[in-house]
Amino acid sequence: MGFGWIIPLLFIIALFYFFNNKNNNKESALDILDKKYANGEINEEDYKKKEHK
Repeated sequence: MGFGWIIPLLFIIALFYFFNNKNNNKESALDILDKKYANGEINEEDYKKKEHK
């Protein structure tokens, strides 16, 4: 009877884990743009154009 708070707590922890894990797997468009610029796939002019869109 004194452990009724465990189920809601576990549910909240599971939701937090699900949403936190989901967001960590996605790269932002700016991250992808930074990687392309760093790898030399795009030049500085293209980088600046796309960065401000």
